[in-house]
Amino acid sequence: MGIYILIIILIVLLVLLICKLIVIYKSINEIINEMPNILNNDTNTLITLSSSDKQLRKLANSLNKELKNLRKLELEFKQKNNNLSNLYTNITHDLRTPLTVIKGYLDILDNHNLTSKQKDYLNHISKKIDDITNLTEELFNYSKILDEKLEKEDICVNEILEEILAGYYILFQQNNITPCIVITKEKIIRHINSTVLKRIIENVVYNAIKYSEGNFELILNEKGELKVSNKTKKIDRTSLNKLFDRFYTVENAQKSNGIGLSIAKQLVELNGGKITAKYKKDNLTITIII
Repeated sequence: MGIYILIIILIVLLVLLICKLIVIYKSINEIINEMPNILNNDTNTLITLSSSDKQLRKLANSLNKELKNLRKLELEFKQKNNNLSNLYTNITHDLRTPLTVIKGYLDILDNHNLTSKQKDYLNHISKKIDDITNLTEELFNYSKILDEKLEKEDICVNEILEEILAGYYILFQQNNITPCIVITKEKIIRHINSTVLKRIIENVVYNAIKYSEGNFELILNEKGELKVSNKTKKIDRTSLNKLFDRFYTVENAQKSNGIGLSIAKQLVELNGGKITAKYKKDNLTITIII
């Protein structure tokens, strides 16, 4: 009789253990199924369990605590991002009027009888004013893009490229550049906002033209990889690593506002893409994958 009782006890324990495992398995599945939905949606929903198991509920409470902290950090980030965007907008508005006034006075001075040295100084001042004006416009456009809830759509990258390059025809001529352009005949479609895509490409292309020392090459292959190259001897390992840093330039901001590539990088990454820089044999190549 003793052995039968022991077997019954073992069977009962085994059944209880199996039931326990089923409950645990079910609760884990509930957590696994709920977590992606909670994390991917802007909601205050927390994890709920059907199980009354103390340890499992302790786990759920711990996860919910971290989710609350995450939501708090997200709200703080959005608030700071909005504050930064508003700061950009306010700065650009505050700078636009005085810059326009200064530029007007410079134009008046330019019409007076000035010595060659005075004209040289005036040209330097005018160029710096243009740089600051361009910077304020970049900041304004960037803050505008961040502020707006831009709708995405299926965009043909080939067509956007052709449109942008046509607009830079005069700039190529002014810089004595004969561009080498290779665009695949296969249509490259990306789900992205057209304004954002144009901003990314324009910033990279303009940077390549501005710093080119004789050549410009653009290739869009059948995989959708966009490569923009230009010859320059002003790059080293240090400047290559900092190329996408905000306000950093290879010429220590002497000829550029240093924000174009930084904006391009942020916009690419916001859309789940990747942008990299490679320097080989005096050629700088920016590769964009979206």
